[in-house]
Amino acid sequence: MAQLKGLKVAILVADGFEQSEMAEPRRALDNAGALTFIISPVKGKVKGWKLKNWGDEFPVDKDLSHAHAEEYDALLLPGGVMNPDTLRMDPLAVSFVRSFVNAQKPIAAICHGPCLLINAEAVEGKTITSYPSIKTDLINAGAKWVDKEVAKDEHLITSRNPDDIPAFNTAMIQLFSQKKSPALKG
Repeated sequence: MAQLKGLKVAILVADGFEQSEMAEPRRALDNAGALTFIISPVKGKVKGWKLKNWGDEFPVDKDLSHAHAEEYDALLLPGGVMNPDTLRMDPLAVSFVRSFVNAQKPIAAICHGPCLLINAEAVEGKTITSYPSIKTDLINAGAKWVDKEVAKDEHLITSRNPDDIPAFNTAMIQLFSQKKSPALKG
């Protein structure tokens, strides 16, 4: 299955991302032929979160301060509580996400990942789902919140939690496959 052959996908994370929400979608993207890159403000390695404990460490492919949305075709925003809360307070992370939004590049966000979309001013008028605890935040930012496995609105795919990962992966790959030309090599 190589429907995403050569497509460059940025995965934006900080320490405390929900490991399953990064690792499983990344594996699905890689299996579909995409090239995935972990982008982070954390230097060297970034640490996941597994349920109620720290998880594994993953090498960072590119420091956020040197990453540019123009280098990538699509963006994956995993959840976890700490991860998006840290990123939404980082002006570089918000700017990075906003660049994808402004370029109308596809974005897939799961669980608490849509928190970052609020700060990037990307949810107003959009149909979004998320972990229930951020429902009010999304509504207050102008989103139409729905309680569904997957919500698709133009260039945006969102899901609620790790249980939704199979449906999230399918919708993400379908959306990302509509991106016709891979980003510049680099």
